[in-house]
Amino acid sequence: MSGVVLTGATGFVGSELLARFLQRGSRRVYALVRASDHDAAAARLPAHERLTAVAADIERPGLGLDRRTADAIAEEATTVVHCAASVSFGLDLEQARRVNVDGSRRMVELSERCARRGDGLERLSYISTAYVAGAHRGVFGEDQLDVGQRFRNSYEESKFEAETLVRERARGLPLQVMRPSIVVGDTRTGWTSSFNVLYAPLKAFARGRLPAIPGRRSAPVDIVPVDYVADAAYGLAAHGPGGTFHLVAGENASTIGRLLELSSRHLGKRPPTMLPPLLYRRLAHPLLRRRYPALRHSEVYFPYFDMRLRFATRRFPPAPPVESYFERLIEFAQASRWGRRKAVPLAV
Repeated sequence: MSGVVLTGATGFVGSELLARFLQRGSRRVYALVRASDHDAAAARLPAHERLTAVAADIERPGLGLDRRTADAIAEEATTVVHCAASVSFGLDLEQARRVNVDGSRRMVELSERCARRGDGLERLSYISTAYVAGAHRGVFGEDQLDVGQRFRNSYEESKFEAETLVRERARGLPLQVMRPSIVVGDTRTGWTSSFNVLYAPLKAFARGRLPAIPGRRSAPVDIVPVDYVADAAYGLAAHGPGGTFHLVAGENASTIGRLLELSSRHLGKRPPTMLPPLLYRRLAHPLLRRRYPALRHSEVYFPYFDMRLRFATRRFPPAPPVESYFERLIEFAQASRWGRRKAVPLAV
């Protein structure tokens, strides 16, 4: 049975994707994990008879694999799923490039190796992000990439560069590109292992540290639950055609105003004052920063409160509206103290 190479298996989306390959499929999975050796890599993953942990590093030439190991994987693997990435908004651009761009180049090289050996390559599935669209205004389609957009941070810019590289280097390979938007917890339990993006402002709001924010109430916010993304990515990587797929809420996207209403209701707090971004930066920002030092952790996400961007979903059904599972996200976040303590998923 042909195998699957998966990166990012210890991450938020990648761990859910790994679970689906092991629970729903019958193929061996070679999980590339950053670790000192194969035993240390295995210690970071669940034990399973069809799972082989491989110590590797996407920041090193050749993924840090010796030739024998790389050849053995290439002989067996017919599908490569590259899910690993730095999702930090705070890295400088060169740091982000080392992970997101250079790491993607090395995974394309491994895919080329797979294509030359064994049974060849059936699919290279690359997990990009819908925010390669950057600060583009209007609708952004699956057939679009470079539209002259600016970028809000090094994450967006490095992922744009990575997707551009993958498309150029993987010509002739059976490429699949998946673009999720803002990924949050599970629709049924609220479970998440990643408390960034939406969660940072919510945490500040819950603790009374977000008295005002810059933005527009009508600004769209495209949020997708991790189970939707993992289900879609598994189905596409296992059986889907080539092409680009937006894994987004699309027509079901919420707005900043609606999220403030939901947050106020479920957290029992008055919503923060919303100010035009320019007014906030000139007047409110200097005062609030001195009075609320914790506000700094949320500031990197403020540009997303003034977006004028929507995503087309021509090739894949949109995610459910966040309103249908928002309460479970809040319940889990509070039960886990916003990631400070381990919490099991709430009963379904």
